[in-house]
Amino acid sequence: MRRTNGKVKDTMDATILLLPGDGVGPEVVSSAQQVLEAVAAEAGHTFRFRDARIGGTAIDEEGDPLPPDTMAACLQADAVLLGAVGGPRWADPTRPVRPEQGLLRLREVLGTFANLRPVRAYPGLEDASALRPDRLDGVDLMIVRELTGGIYFGTREEASTDSKTAFDTMAYSEPEVERLAHVAFRLARSRRRRVISVDKANVLASSRLWRRVVTQVAREYPDVAFESMLVDAAAMHLLRCPRDFDVLVTGNLFGDILADEASMLAGSMGLLPSASLAGLPEPSRNGPPVRGLYEPVHGSAPDIAGKGIANPLGAILSAAMLLRHSLGLAREADGIEDAVAQVLADGVRTPDLSPGSETGTAAMTRAVVEALDAGAAKTLRSEAKAHA
Repeated sequence: MRRTNGKVKDTMDATILLLPGDGVGPEVVSSAQQVLEAVAAEAGHTFRFRDARIGGTAIDEEGDPLPPDTMAACLQADAVLLGAVGGPRWADPTRPVRPEQGLLRLREVLGTFANLRPVRAYPGLEDASALRPDRLDGVDLMIVRELTGGIYFGTREEASTDSKTAFDTMAYSEPEVERLAHVAFRLARSRRRRVISVDKANVLASSRLWRRVVTQVAREYPDVAFESMLVDAAAMHLLRCPRDFDVLVTGNLFGDILADEASMLAGSMGLLPSASLAGLPEPSRNGPPVRGLYEPVHGSAPDIAGKGIANPLGAILSAAMLLRHSLGLAREADGIEDAVAQVLADGVRTPDLSPGSETGTAAMTRAVVEALDAGAAKTLRSEAKAHA
């Protein structure tokens, strides 16, 4: 990645690896690429895109859900944008090689221990949510999930024909919890300055360590309000009064479940982006880059793959997070997010948001690009007026 300081503006030269994957992944990744190309054209950046295989597609072609050449390309790229992995053809959980194994291995090798999942309730989409409209006003939360430890990576034993017992182990170390807690508190300082740590400390030893370490880290951030909450209470509170949450930090298993629950606040999983980071970048535009893996949270959605109706906004908003966290382009990220908000305010809806809508993936993508162009033009007029 290279930044060039010109007389007029600061431009960037970056390589972005695309992992379209399975199901609707190729469709929504294509949409995100189109939006990133529009950003590059408007701001004078150079984004080079490369493609590689992952997941079920990679299994079919190479027998490995994360081929060596894909891993090498991920390590060489400035940021990675993923579509989705998995589908009915590879759904048997007893298969020795599964698409999800590639994703878990990728996260581990890249060291992307912090998963960020923003959840926002957009005005006008109240009818799409499972909650009453009065409970959605002001919902804007961030789930920070530990991603490379816990029960998904602990010691396990599969049941066999000779044994009817299987087990998985949830283990955390102090350094793992501490580094994630710092990410959560630093994020909170740029938001509403509140962190809620979710655990099951009344039952689990690993959660008692979790609570102790996060509480210690909280003392380093006296300007941020902090409390711990049991996971069952948090699950209930997310539905009862979701606007109370700002930054929610938790382990791998609890974060996986709570993030999917919280997606229903927005009205559709198709709206939600995510970023998996090896830390949190410095606020400065000129700070060192942070390796990141970016993906919509909706999965491969095989039932609608190839129909051209997938909602691309989760992938597009993931591209905005890519610009902000890995490339340091906060202004351009804001532009994408503003464009998405404007399109939704204008009533543009894919079928997941409004059953029966004829607006498909391509039409929604065009609407975002047009809103992005309109926003850029408005900004240029404002800047010209300010300097007149």
